[in-house]
Amino acid sequence: MGGRSSSRTFSLAFESSAPKTGRGISSKLLKKLGTDRDQNQALRLCLGSTAVGAQYGAISALSINNDCSRLLCGFAKGQITMWDLASGKLLRSITDAHPPGTAILHIKFTDDPTLAICNDSGGSVFELSFKRVMGVRTCESRCLFSGSKGEVCCIEPLHAKVDLRDHPITQYSLLAMASLTKILVIGLKPSLKVWMTFPYGRMDPSSVPLLAWHFVAVQNSVNPMLAFCRGDVVHFLLVKRDDTGAIHVTKQRQLHLHYDLINFTWINSRTAVLLDSVEKLHVIDRQTQEELETVEISEVQLVYNSSHFKSLATGGNVSEALALVGEKACYQSISSCGGQIFYLGTKSVHVMTLRSWRERVDHLLKQERLTDALALAWSFYEGKAKAVVGLTGDTSKRKAVIADRMVEILLHYTDRTLKKCPDQGKIQVMEQHFQDVVPVIVDYCLLLQRMDLLFNQIYDKMSENSVAKGIFLECLEPYILSDKLMGITAQVMKDLLLHFQDKNRLENLEACIVHMDITSLDIQQVVLLCWENRLYDAMIYVYNSGMNDFISPMEKLFKVIAPPLNAGKSLTVLNLFNVRVYENAFPLLFCSCCLAGRAYPLGDIPEDLVPLVKNQVFEFLIRLHSSEGSVDEEVYPYVRTLLHFDTREFLNVLALTFEDFKNDKQAVEYQQRIVDILLKVMVENSDFTPSQVGCLFTFLARQLAKPNNTLFVNRTLFDQVLEFLCSPDDDSRHSERQQVLLELLQAGGIVQFEESRLIQMAEKAEFYQICEFMYERQLRYDKIIGCYLRDPLRKEEVFNYIHNILSMPGYSAEEKQLVWQKALDHIEELLVLSPGKAADLAAIHFSEQIESIISNLQICGLEFDLSLLCLFYSREGINQDLLHLPPCISEQFIELLCQYSPDQVLETLKVLEYCRLEETIQITQKHQLHEASSYLLEKKGDIHGAFLVMLEVQYSQLLNVALLPCHAISMVACAQALWFPLLEAMMSPQKSSGSSQCPYSESLKSLTMQVLNNMAAFIALPSILQRILQDPVYGKGKLGEIQGLVLGMLDTFNYEQTLLETTTSLLNHDLHWSLCNLRASVTRGLTPKQDYCCICLQQYKRRQETADEIIVFSCGHLYHSLCLLSKECGMVTKGIMRWMCYKCNSSNKGGKLSENFSELKKGTAASLAQMSSESVLDPQQIQAFDQLCRLNRGTSRLALLTELARGGRGGGGDKHGLLSVSHGDPATSSVFQNENFQLRLTPPPLAEE
Repeated sequence: MGGRSSSRTFSLAFESSAPKTGRGISSKLLKKLGTDRDQNQALRLCLGSTAVGAQYGAISALSINNDCSRLLCGFAKGQITMWDLASGKLLRSITDAHPPGTAILHIKFTDDPTLAICNDSGGSVFELSFKRVMGVRTCESRCLFSGSKGEVCCIEPLHAKVDLRDHPITQYSLLAMASLTKILVIGLKPSLKVWMTFPYGRMDPSSVPLLAWHFVAVQNSVNPMLAFCRGDVVHFLLVKRDDTGAIHVTKQRQLHLHYDLINFTWINSRTAVLLDSVEKLHVIDRQTQEELETVEISEVQLVYNSSHFKSLATGGNVSEALALVGEKACYQSISSCGGQIFYLGTKSVHVMTLRSWRERVDHLLKQERLTDALALAWSFYEGKAKAVVGLTGDTSKRKAVIADRMVEILLHYTDRTLKKCPDQGKIQVMEQHFQDVVPVIVDYCLLLQRMDLLFNQIYDKMSENSVAKGIFLECLEPYILSDKLMGITAQVMKDLLLHFQDKNRLENLEACIVHMDITSLDIQQVVLLCWENRLYDAMIYVYNSGMNDFISPMEKLFKVIAPPLNAGKSLTVLNLFNVRVYENAFPLLFCSCCLAGRAYPLGDIPEDLVPLVKNQVFEFLIRLHSSEGSVDEEVYPYVRTLLHFDTREFLNVLALTFEDFKNDKQAVEYQQRIVDILLKVMVENSDFTPSQVGCLFTFLARQLAKPNNTLFVNRTLFDQVLEFLCSPDDDSRHSERQQVLLELLQAGGIVQFEESRLIQMAEKAEFYQICEFMYERQLRYDKIIGCYLRDPLRKEEVFNYIHNILSMPGYSAEEKQLVWQKALDHIEELLVLSPGKAADLAAIHFSEQIESIISNLQICGLEFDLSLLCLFYSREGINQDLLHLPPCISEQFIELLCQYSPDQVLETLKVLEYCRLEETIQITQKHQLHEASSYLLEKKGDIHGAFLVMLEVQYSQLLNVALLPCHAISMVACAQALWFPLLEAMMSPQKSSGSSQCPYSESLKSLTMQVLNNMAAFIALPSILQRILQDPVYGKGKLGEIQGLVLGMLDTFNYEQTLLETTTSLLNHDLHWSLCNLRASVTRGLTPKQDYCCICLQQYKRRQETADEIIVFSCGHLYHSLCLLSKECGMVTKGIMRWMCYKCNSSNKGGKLSENFSELKKGTAASLAQMSSESVLDPQQIQAFDQLCRLNRGTSRLALLTELARGGRGGGGDKHGLLSVSHGDPATSSVFQNENFQLRLTPPPLAEE
């Protein structure tokens, strides 16, 4: 640049203020200085001249010191100048600070105004020390880093703000340098020292190294943090000084990006602005690494420093690596000051800055995004917002400022909501409008704890619109129920009551009242409303919490529900009296809570009031008469009412209360008094059901069974209860009375009865569950079987009971034997009860007694047929345990199956072993079960007879006849005697009346063709044709009917002949090819790989022993014969010495050759005797054969034919040889299962008709 260039760069360096607009980042376009006529801008200084620009070249770098009194300028031709910014005077002109012929890339003041750092295009870094001696200004230069060790292209000294100048680390004057391969952090004071070296990994050579310092607060201390990056990864290094004065650098969390960076600038300690290679700004929060905003700045037309990095002004004498980095270098085009970032473009300068928190909120308000504005303000209030600017002071002061602003927004939001309300349309539209807004206002008022704002200013504004007022009151409900809103003003509460009453939402109102602070309620108004609308929960809450009165509400409610309950009304009838079921349960619930020390319906009673409340409630319940009772009122009306409502639950409440009582005199008196009242009310009154009376005595039995019991109950009362339950006047409620007595016994009441009398009365009353309970206590398990059998409701359970007793551990052998004998005695009764379950039981536990059981069944004349069937058939099929019965029993069983379940006969015969064939065949023939008869005849060995039986089946079953027995027929010698009758059966209908008139002509022809195809596999073709021509009908020239059959047989013959010729040709070709390759391999000359023995490692020529021979193998290994013999690698077979390669054998995986060789050596005579019919290959031949197989990859045609021959023979005779092939499952080992297998055969030509 010339003079104009220096002016533009100079303006970039010290401009520090600009208007703030836009989104998170604001931008201001600054016109070019010296060309703009705007009165707000003025050209203050013009340093240098055109002549200076022509001599030094363009300004390539500049820097201003901390007090803005000095300016350093670096030029493209290497000169450095210092200017006085107050007077514009040139103070120094430095030409010898660095090697000539290199451009100044960076020049930086340190915090010390007498010390600066410069970096030239040679990659070197120099320290400039400014001094003034005797009025003469001088500059001393010191090389900090030589470019010959690696070219530095970025430097950044640590600068501290005024308030951090006393930080202990500033005394070291730290400097960060970035070369093309590493990062260095050095200290300039008190002496030069390298504190950290951090090498790069593999990077894009065109990426730009970047450095940036900033002081950040980490772990309650403020220390400098260095951000350095190259490419798409930003590293953060925290620098600390310990007590000894040493500096430690620790790595922090890395930031991985998806774009390459060309600039990194700190805005504040948490926020950084990144510029990527496509000129897009990214605002990043350091702690969360969240990208807050992205801004496109391509219109800035950013100036790049490429020419200076290439040092074009001095002839371009720089390295290619530095020049490549310079393509994207923009170090001198971007500067930051006071939270602003300046970007130098080709025509203008842009200033970017973060908005303050208030500007960000106002920006959202201008867009009428009030909900977002509130959310953003609240994030500022909580301290969770990012990139915060403009909030100062301590936390309480900041929150107060933000809260005031949020109050303004809420009032504005309320006004805007009322103004934007639709004036026309349905009421639902207006309601929805306010339902979207009011919860937001309430939420933020609760967060700010400004109930005065919510219920005064905002509610007054909402009250101007009736719809808004109603929605506001309704929206308070969820906050009240969740205890977020405990108290409201009296006026709002009054309006809330009236609104919910008008909307008939009394249950919602009641739920709100019990969650409200009692001090915010108008007690008189609420109590009156509750009594009028029967809101008893709310009424109790007001009485209990407001007046500590727990008795008055109960007295009033008992007046409502006691008369109909005592009159025997059910809960359904009470609804007709306009009394809700809930109201009936209320007294019991309230008593339960009070006696347990809990408030009703929510919360707990204060601890100091719990004893008093319990005493008051007990005194209330045991009152002899009510306060306003009539003359004929029965005694203890409150206890009587609760007993009539739910006896069991009321007694449970009393039981829980007794648990909480302390064992003192007053508590004992209360318990005894309650028990006496209960007995007096229920025993002397006939209004209670047996179930209710039983509940009382069950309750008493549990209390009396406690170890610390102090209650007294007359034992005769239990006898009266037993008489009452076991000797009713009628037989009603039998199950109920039995269940009540059972619960009484299980609760410990059994100790109040005499066991023998109890069993006698239970049997008389047919309480079989009671009998079972007593017998089980006495370990008389066999007696329980009779209880089950006599109980009509539980008869079916006797089978599981017997099975469990006989199978499960825990019972003695004597007990099990008694149960087993009892079950055997009742086996006939069990069979009648459930034949299937009895059969299962007999098969498991009485398998040895099956014959006697069946004999007894025949004698007794019981349902013998069905019982026998069930004995054999369980739910899972036939009982395998019963298959060994005598043949006579089995035949009886088959007879029954033929009668009742003929479909099961054939399957049963397949698994039944002990049966006589002749007698069984007669049974199946008697019932005309042809398939079963045919199976038995075939099993007997009468194949011809079985075939004749099957021929009697209809023509529709002939296909099965032809296909199913064909494999069995092929195995017998008399195949012709079986196949020809079947062929005759196929063709006779066609001969009788002509093929055109037979309704099944096409089907018969198809069946006949299938029979002929199957016959051809077992009977010679001439025999078939001869038999057809011998027929009297076809022998006289009527061959038209069978012409198609004969032609089809001829086609099959032609196809098979062609297949045989092709197979023979392939076999001969493969055999010839294999023999040729084998001969070539055997006759091939051998070339050793080395000229020494692989065992002794001596050259074979040097050994002169006459008996020693040289052995060369096809693998190329060479040995002395004596060496092989020493390693046991030779053996004599039939007078011939056979050798094996020692090296190949020892390295063979699994050692298979060695094993085979050792086996041959150990048992040579036996092996040879067994393999007299097979040629034996020596190990060397085996290796050659394996090599030949590897050459012939894929499935050979010989293998295909072998597979076909094996499948056609169905498995031949076994042959034993040296090489054994393991044949696995044909479905998996066959070559035809290979997915690449393809067989292409030409089909036979079609016969011309």
